[in-house]
Amino acid sequence: MEAVVVDAGSKLLKAGIALPDQAPGLVMPSKMKTEVEESEVADGAAAVVEEVVHPVVRGFVKDWDAMEDLLTYVLYRNIGWEMGDEGQILFTEPLFTPKALREQLVQLMFEKFNVSGFYDSEQAVLSLYAVGRISGCTVDIGHGKIDIAPVCEGAVQHVASKRFEIGGTDLTNLFAQELKKSNPSVNVDISDVERLKEQYACCTEDQLAFEAIASTCQPETHTLPDGQVITIEKERYIVGEALFQPSILGLEDYGIVHQLITSVSNVASEYQKQVLENTMLCGGTVSMTGFEDRFQREANLSASAIRPTLVKAPEYMPEDLARHSAWLGGAILAKVVFPQNQHVTKGDYDETGPSIVHKKCF
Repeated sequence: MEAVVVDAGSKLLKAGIALPDQAPGLVMPSKMKTEVEESEVADGAAAVVEEVVHPVVRGFVKDWDAMEDLLTYVLYRNIGWEMGDEGQILFTEPLFTPKALREQLVQLMFEKFNVSGFYDSEQAVLSLYAVGRISGCTVDIGHGKIDIAPVCEGAVQHVASKRFEIGGTDLTNLFAQELKKSNPSVNVDISDVERLKEQYACCTEDQLAFEAIASTCQPETHTLPDGQVITIEKERYIVGEALFQPSILGLEDYGIVHQLITSVSNVASEYQKQVLENTMLCGGTVSMTGFEDRFQREANLSASAIRPTLVKAPEYMPEDLARHSAWLGGAILAKVVFPQNQHVTKGDYDETGPSIVHKKCF
């Protein structure tokens, strides 16, 4: 039986059989609905209310019961595992995952799911594997966080890495605020704002162009599912600009290109050129119209002696690589670690316990 690869993000869970040249077989929201019994109503009966639970928050698992339910649905209902005949599994892991969470995951897999083999690896390393690199730097703009991770010969340089507690969800909220200012009479559901952001958000070529956009932007009208009509003008540009000017989000910090360069400056000098010249953009947000061009333009203008150069996806890899890069890298790695018995086995787990994950998965 082929190994299964799972990439559980704050917004989407990607899972599937390890086939490195194909997109994940399952992409679904990382959320569960639970029924909560509320206080008694007038006739004495208890009212049952559905509650949406998000097991993963800003990259890390926060609700293990909900995560177990979600993985049960994914592995038995979708992947096709059968009770008593579970296979091997590889998980992607975000930057700076606490040791306790790694141990909880391996414990869940062996004690609740009875897997025959387990491995996990950091998303930055896996994303680079997907484009045929073992050294480089990933700029991963996820739903709930941004990770900047230099990688040297397959190892994340944690001392030089950076994590920011902002991501796509914060950009959606910013977009919602801006739309409300220009459309005060329209009430837009946040899920509709998310879709509008994906459809309309884009980047200007530089900061000067952004500052001039108010007088040059042509308004567009969009009819919402409920029939309301909303006008979108300069708001579409503020989402991307916030990544280059975090002050828009109320943050006193440098933009994303500057953060990348300062991060790599903390890598050993002999690796800096190789790392910066193999920069990879990951996450759904980076597919925003104009983002890659703006990123490269800012990189070319930087004062750094070595300038970041973006890696292009190989032609043989699936389209939309940036969204699935960690999963695809996981599928590549699964073809190596399990056949070569480099993974955590049931025997390893029984002998050592959950801490075995730190010795065998790195």
